Amino acid sequence: MPEYGRGIQQMIEYAVMIEDRAERQRCAESIFSVMMDMQPQLREQPDYKHRIWDHIAYISNYRLDIDYPFEITRLGYEAQKPEPMKYPMKEIRQRQYGHLIEEALKLLAEMPEGEARDELLAQVANQMKQSLFIWNRDAMDEEKVESDIAHYTDGKVKLDLENFHFAPVQTLPRQDGGGKKKKKK
Repeated sequence: MPEYGRGIQQMIEYAVMIEDRAERQRCAESIFSVMMDMQPQLREQPDYKHRIWDHIAYISNYRLDIDYPFEITRLGYEAQKPEPMKYPMKEIRQRQYGHLIEEALKLLAEMPEGEARDELLAQVANQMKQSLFIWNRDAMDEEKVESDIAHYTDGKVKLDLENFHFAPVQTLPRQDGGGKKKKKK
């Protein structure tokens, strides 16, 4: 258990090798005290002493033969395999925009005309332009954003490029070093 460190593991291994049962019991109680000092936040939890004794037994692979003050419960850390995570696999028409932009465009298509819709349209259009820039700098085009908005909303929402001004694209450094190769010295 990494939260206790190698020193505690070595102490427990030493206690397992002690032949005198009384000496082994005293050693285990000393280890318990050290572990209590190492994990003071456990004191706020109910049955914290029982938990530490369970940790001692677990670290020793249940080989430490002492009189435990509690009934030791086997911790199932080593046998449990986590359940596979369920990922929300959704069909995305154009990967550069992603699922959230598509959802925002659906919402735009259902919204009545007004100031709230115009503000959301401006934010979505700017994000689409930023996404195109990140995906492929050469393919970034404001007319593509306009046509994609019309396509996604089935023509219900149209971006007027003559009256709409896109926010400047945030430029990030190129991942490939900007095409410059470093010289070896």
